[in-house]
Amino acid sequence: MFIYDSVQKTKREFVPQEEGKVKLYVCGPTVYDDAHLGHAKSALVFDLLSRVLRAEGYEVTYVRNITDIDDKIIKKAQEQNKNIKEITDFYTTSYTLEMAKLGVKQPDIEPKATESLEAMFELIQKLIDKGHAYKTKSGDVYFDTSSDNAYLSLSHRVQDEDDKIQRVESSSEKKNSSDFALWKSVNDGSLTFESPFGYGRPGWHTECSAMIEKHLAKEESKFAVDIHGGGADLMFPHHENEAAQTRCGTNHQLAAYWMHNGFVNINGEKMSKSLGNSFFLKDALQIYDGEILRFYLLSTHYRSNFNFSEEDLLLCKKRLDKFYRLKKRLFGIKITFTRSAFQDELLRALGDDLNISTALALIDEMISYSNETLDNAPKNKEFKNEVLSNLAYIEEVLGFGIKNPFEYFQLGVDEATKQKIASLIEARSEAKKAKDFAAADTLRNEILSIGVNIMDTPEGTFWEKI
Repeated sequence: MFIYDSVQKTKREFVPQEEGKVKLYVCGPTVYDDAHLGHAKSALVFDLLSRVLRAEGYEVTYVRNITDIDDKIIKKAQEQNKNIKEITDFYTTSYTLEMAKLGVKQPDIEPKATESLEAMFELIQKLIDKGHAYKTKSGDVYFDTSSDNAYLSLSHRVQDEDDKIQRVESSSEKKNSSDFALWKSVNDGSLTFESPFGYGRPGWHTECSAMIEKHLAKEESKFAVDIHGGGADLMFPHHENEAAQTRCGTNHQLAAYWMHNGFVNINGEKMSKSLGNSFFLKDALQIYDGEILRFYLLSTHYRSNFNFSEEDLLLCKKRLDKFYRLKKRLFGIKITFTRSAFQDELLRALGDDLNISTALALIDEMISYSNETLDNAPKNKEFKNEVLSNLAYIEEVLGFGIKNPFEYFQLGVDEATKQKIASLIEARSEAKKAKDFAAADTLRNEILSIGVNIMDTPEGTFWEKI
């Protein structure tokens, strides 16, 4: 397996520290607002990565955190006149539900910042003891960037004066303009905690480093985690500062491999609330099915910037339709899973830095070949089983094609119409049992007039939108 390392800027063969086991950490959401398409893209990318790693045979421990201590959370609570926990619980729940609709599996561990304070205190104290952090008269604790010779080695940035000025946290007590807060002294009753350094709250960067140490790192390991992931916007300053804290506060580096996904653009512009084009995921899910969004958002390589457009999404859906047409063609046949050359090729493509373009091209070829072969040999049970095995493998590794194929083609039909169709199908079934075939035919015509096709199978009668 090969991974493009964002820090070394080259594709590297993946070799975990412990044979057969992978420690993966990804920066999760700050729960003060609804998830947007950028959050969805990142979650999907690393969901795919964890699936591919498991398909490669690795035992994966996947940790994705929840940041529930942040100034933005306090501001939202004040704006809505709500308790802070109400805000964080609401947005944590909505994030989890929306990711589930995209087929994103829950991480193995999902720590919250509020549950990790002791780990933060321990890390901050180590940095103070080793001379890499200092406490100011006002009670803040800062990381001393001048004490770390490797600072900026992650992002390869060269700080100019404008950059330094922009990053100054209004404090004349800092030794260097680039120093960042490990602990902020606050005692206003908003969201503060008692600590060895006084009342206050942790810096954002402190939270992730501490949670990694608590849940993944081993003291004797060269790296705290095998892979650290997140959006490209987190490279600096967040990941840079995380790496500095861990490097200086512990006996190991933070990560052996760094992976960053690209930005999401809408109509060619980088998604940003300041631009007014932050497309909330909840709004997209009201229009498009989660699996279709998953297929679309993963259809371009994870490192590329993604331009969201409705036209491209609808074209992408047609590609997914072909998958379901094949699945529908084999509906009801029992499967005995078999390994195939196609599955090996698919995993080889995904093992090459999640090469989704090659993977989807292989799937397209497999679907075309399968349909052609089934046309020519409709009774070939062994081949049918191989095709079903291939579809099941795609479902597990890529998370596509998980629905009943008939239900997939019902997307876009409102609930009232679905209930009406179900009632008509049930009435038709009763008429057939009573051998009232005239009534059954009348009911069938009524169903067809709604704009759907029906199919009678040994498993029952199914319908799809025309």
